[in-house]
Amino acid sequence: MLFSVVNFIFNFFIIMIFARVILSWVRVSPYHPTWGPIINFIYQVTEPIMAPVRNIMPPMGGFDFSPIIVLLGLDFLRRIVLSFLI
Repeated sequence: MLFSVVNFIFNFFIIMIFARVILSWVRVSPYHPTWGPIINFIYQVTEPIMAPVRNIMPPMGGFDFSPIIVLLGLDFLRRIVLSFLI
């Protein structure tokens, strides 16, 4: 049970980061009446994870590599946490 909950939380954050990457390509207005609350939610959930990585590793050549670093870090952390729960 705990294994499934922890795995769900990690998967949720991974999906939110992928959604944020896609939103950075599409450029939907955060003030849109339908999409605005969803966009704001995605940014509020992912910013606490992305900001420290972005501060350490600024954009290089106009590209922000922080989502890749965060995804790799989340996958590594998930493997460690879930191996303790097995």
